Amino acid sequence: MSKSEHSPPLIGVFDSGVGGLSVVRALQAKCPTAPLLYVADCGHAPYGERDVSHVVDRSLRITNYLLSQGAALIVVACNTATAAAIEAMRQQHPELPLVGVEPGVKPAAQRSLNKRVGVMATTSTLQSPRFRSLVQRFATDCFVLPVACAGLAAAIEQGEAKQAAVTDLLDQYCSVMKKAAVDTVVLGCTHYPFVADAIAERLGPSVTLLDTAEAVAQQAARLYDGLAQADQGLQHADAPQVRHITLVSTGETEVLERIARERLGWDLQAQRVGI
Repeated sequence: MSKSEHSPPLIGVFDSGVGGLSVVRALQAKCPTAPLLYVADCGHAPYGERDVSHVVDRSLRITNYLLSQGAALIVVACNTATAAAIEAMRQQHPELPLVGVEPGVKPAAQRSLNKRVGVMATTSTLQSPRFRSLVQRFATDCFVLPVACAGLAAAIEQGEAKQAAVTDLLDQYCSVMKKAAVDTVVLGCTHYPFVADAIAERLGPSVTLLDTAEAVAQQAARLYDGLAQADQGLQHADAPQVRHITLVSTGETEVLERIARERLGWDLQAQRVGI
């Protein structure tokens, strides 16, 4: 899986589970000829309910794995891992281009008309210094309601088997935001875009949902262009747009394959790896 002399640079992407596929979808649209390797750390999920040291250790291990496979750029497609581990990743690999995912507090504060913003995320993300810094830097003129959506990411991953749980959790968390009269809601976990329609239905048409996948993909594409310009094997922009996506999981592969097929229309076989 490592990069050959004449192949374009590989982009590595990881998340604690399948949520990062929402970022891979946006990234593939921005870099259609780039080979993408996605790691779902399903064997050690969910990150949002684990301590920081666990998330840092897993993030560093997966980073080393992606580098061993030839990754020239890594996207941390997980809000919890970005908040807990991206600085440790930068310290260990100072020359490696890294792109993280953060709750879109800044655009939400700019877009909100009544200056009341809800942020749906994991407990770990909302308790992190990184999240507090986002609020302090970009939303001091807003009421920001953090909603820790315990159990939601895990339930989303289980699909139909946990649909009743997803429904109950969305009812609970959306009710909190409706009572607070927020007009803008940040989807602060990469799993949540997969149920964005259900969230929007509960909150109503006057509430705007913000997903940062597009912004993350744009930043990654900008860095990738810089890498690719130095790579003699880069495919030109007018080359055939062939999808090169490899999916691997540290746990069972069934959920990863199902979400890729049902949510993205990608009929791909995932590999199980030990990391």
